[in-house]
This record gives sequence, structure tokens and C-alpha cells, in this order.
Amino acid sequence: MTQAKAGGFTKQMARNMFYGGSLFFILVFAALIFDSERKIPQRSNAEAITPAVIAGKKLWETRNCIGCHTLLGEGAYFAPELGNVYKRRGPEFIKAWIQSQPTQAPGRRQMPQFNFTEQQLNDLVEFLRWTGNINTENWPPNIEG
Repeated sequence: MTQAKAGGFTKQMARNMFYGGSLFFILVFAALIFDSERKIPQRSNAEAITPAVIAGKKLWETRNCIGCHTLLGEGAYFAPELGNVYKRRGPEFIKAWIQSQPTQAPGRRQMPQFNFTEQQLNDLVEFLRWTGNINTENWPPNIEG
């Protein structure tokens, strides 16, 4: 009786299973990458990028907003998710909230006062509006982030 018939694997059988399984999962992974890359242009909302969105993103980055807030699930968790804040609250609420900081509410972390100009506020709101229109396939699952 051979070793294979006794219920064990030969080295060649194990090697073939390893290479065959590896090749199969590499092909599955490549197909998933290809599918994702194909869908990104339709989901990214890139056609809606304006100079105001770019300026707002620069404010977001230079003021380190992501150090406290999350944006589409990325960032810190000290403050609310802002990926859908434009749809939830609207532009005037966002501007008023930023201008009213810090609130001095006891027991809360305080958002700094950045002293944005009206144009900077508009740019930041445009960036948040653009972000809210990215097709995230309903992420975050909680409307409040």
C-alpha cells in the first residue's frame, strides 16, 4: 500500500496543494482589486472637486481636524464623524458651530477657535459637502457617525 492510500500526503501532493491554493487565492485577490479599481471613478465624486473643495481640504489638513474628528471612518475618535455632517446639519449649522467654539461646556473636550474668515468657512463647508457626496455604500452605518 502506498503512503497516499494510507491517508497521508506525499510531499508532492502537499506542494501541489500549496501552489494550487496560492494561485487560486492570488487570482481571487487580483479580481477583487480589479473590481474595486473599476468602481472607484463612479464612487469618488472626483468630478465635483472645485477650488473651494481643495481650499477646504487644505484647511482640514493644516488645522489637523483629523486629529480629533473622523472623516469617512479615518481619524481620531475624540469628536464626531464628519463624513455626513453636511447632510445631517447643513452649511449654516456647520459655520455657526465652528464660530461658537470653544463652548466651555463642562466635561467636554474643547474644539479650538480657529478664527476662520467667511471665505475659509465657506471652503471648509464645501469640502464637507463634497465629502458627504462620496458614495460610501452607506458608511458609516449610524447616521450620527
